[in-house]
Amino acid sequence: MRVLITGATGLVGKEIVKKCLENDISVHYLTTSKHKLQNQKNYKGFYWNPSKNELDAGCFDGVDAIINLAGATIGSRWTKSNKQAILESRTQSLHVLKEALSKQDHLISHLISASAIGIYKDSLTKYYEEGCNHLSDNFLGMVVKNWEAAADEFMDLGIAVAKVRIGLVLDTNSGALPQMLKPIKYGLGAVFGKGNQWQSWIHIEDLADIFVFILREELHGIYNGVAPNPVTNHELTHSIANVLDRPLWLPNIPKVLMKTILGEMHILLFESQRVSSKKIEERGFEFSFPNLNPALQDLLK
Repeated sequence: MRVLITGATGLVGKEIVKKCLENDISVHYLTTSKHKLQNQKNYKGFYWNPSKNELDAGCFDGVDAIINLAGATIGSRWTKSNKQAILESRTQSLHVLKEALSKQDHLISHLISASAIGIYKDSLTKYYEEGCNHLSDNFLGMVVKNWEAAADEFMDLGIAVAKVRIGLVLDTNSGALPQMLKPIKYGLGAVFGKGNQWQSWIHIEDLADIFVFILREELHGIYNGVAPNPVTNHELTHSIANVLDRPLWLPNIPKVLMKTILGEMHILLFESQRVSSKKIEERGFEFSFPNLNPALQDLLK
């Protein structure tokens, strides 16, 4: 089997590439950085520039499926230009792929596209499954709706589409966890707001395994990319502090303060989504890290 991966050099992409190669799945990948191009036996890079509708169609040769992870980070301040980049980097990349596929013969029958749990509304009480229609109308919700709609357009080409709504990804080297570790390591960690907002997290290895599982099992539809046991921000913060053996003595950080500092982007810290992993488990997927403390122990050991 051969898979084409966009966003292969990012946080999630690197782990998926690793898992694919371990499972004898050859990888083609698309990158906007020519210096990241490699040509190895089972790992070959191709250049593209979605903003200019440029793509090396050789990337499709012998490919059975596409894993799409392309998208600008949501972690940069949400200026007007950054918000436009967040949206367009997700939708335009898919449009460029679809347009290129529609113009040539290929063997691709499956698209697995990243999505996000930000599509669900902020709620302290709801337990979100994939069929829920209680969807967010804020900026993130709008982005994810458009992102998923762009992925669904591949069905027009007879390609089965799966979407993975990703939660808070825990990884040692990049993403949110290192940013949480810094203040806690220096004794400056604190809970955000009341700390009762749900945070649906997942260990980076489990998330990569979900993508490979969907690929190998040829699944389609929507799947939540979260661990089975979400926690509150209070639990997450205190669990990290416990694993690091660091005290938490500062008062909770007020929402109004972070809104002043971060603007609209503060919702990343304060919105609550308790999300179910039941659907992917019912398909036969088994989590290596279903609980937070063992996941943190593994990452921070």
